[in-house]
Amino acid sequence: MLTFNYTYRIYPDATQETRLLEWLETSRACYNYALREIKDWIASRKSPVDRCSLEFEYIMLADYPFPSYSKQQNTLPKAKKIFPRLANAPSQVLQCTIRRLHDAWDFFKARGFGFPRYKKYGQMKSLLFPQFKTNPITGWQIALPKLGKVQINLHRPIPESFTVKQVRVIRKAKGWFAVITISSPESLPSTETPSGHFIGVDLNLGAYVATSDGYSSKRPKFYGTEQSKLKLLQRRLSRKNKRSKNYEKARLKVEKQHNHIAFKRKDHQFKLAHKLCDMGDSIFVEDIDFRIMAKGMLGKHTLDAGFGQLRDILKFVCWKRGKFFATVDHRGTSQTCPNCRTEVRKTLSDRIHDCKACGYVQDRDTASAQEICNRGIEKYCTLGLRGCDSFSRNQEMYTWGNRGKDSR
Repeated sequence: MLTFNYTYRIYPDATQETRLLEWLETSRACYNYALREIKDWIASRKSPVDRCSLEFEYIMLADYPFPSYSKQQNTLPKAKKIFPRLANAPSQVLQCTIRRLHDAWDFFKARGFGFPRYKKYGQMKSLLFPQFKTNPITGWQIALPKLGKVQINLHRPIPESFTVKQVRVIRKAKGWFAVITISSPESLPSTETPSGHFIGVDLNLGAYVATSDGYSSKRPKFYGTEQSKLKLLQRRLSRKNKRSKNYEKARLKVEKQHNHIAFKRKDHQFKLAHKLCDMGDSIFVEDIDFRIMAKGMLGKHTLDAGFGQLRDILKFVCWKRGKFFATVDHRGTSQTCPNCRTEVRKTLSDRIHDCKACGYVQDRDTASAQEICNRGIEKYCTLGLRGCDSFSRNQEMYTWGNRGKDSR
């Protein structure tokens, strides 16, 4: 089964936008109330067995059950009679809001930290409509429960074999967006073994992307080019009185600038991922943890580059286009000669790979990408470096063919 998320821009009118904002605040109140029940249940179990704190703990009966998702969901119809505000929002939207809280609670129990927090005013940004009886998209409109038909920019059509499963409406500073989840019973053939043309991809701050074929792209400074404008908007925001109308206007301008930077980065990375898929049939990337890399002195530039997001996007594009994608060990890729596989120590200032053992000279980033490709072939190919014909095009750069004959 195939499942995709298509994001479209929607344009609700003034009445629909007001209703969406009310539903967001209703969902926030429902989320906070459900979280308060969980915290009260936990606090009532903190007091010692032989005494109870009347000042700090909320007293609940000892046999009172844990407020689980099913229990809180079943109390929603009764709560609507007490709070008519809840009846204005779609019932399934509120159920999904409680489901979101319990997903966060389960995640907290699994990893041991990250207790769910209360949502402040304006922090609830999305509404989930989990199911539809029929296709809600008709022409250039999408029909949502209790909201009616909303104008949508259907910049790419939904394939005929796919059906709409759910719609998430997201509020951003740039406007309103609809993330439509579509599903199809068909499936793509999985690419489990590498084949065709192999390339290694090295991600770095110098060339941004360098391949084993010698291609390199200059790192675009998504945040650096927009930083001056963002700094100006943030300075104006700091001079406004908090919770005033002018403060909210200035805050929206800052948020729009952040959205612009994020959209520009993601668009460039998708285009770059498709370009890499055009170059080869099997792509190998380092398994480096970029969160550690971002803690260094170049952390600002590392976060601006978004290497982790690029790797995830490249993996998705490879799966969608039927290409093989895999990660290899990142340790020592820039310190190993891709030709003779000996260690060649270099500092960050050394941008040229010059092996004294075999005399191989190459750009540092390209040599690192070639070593990544070496490790990918060794790890995922049946014959390893033997039997690899994709590098026979340049005998001066690669000597794997001769080494394979010698090893036989």
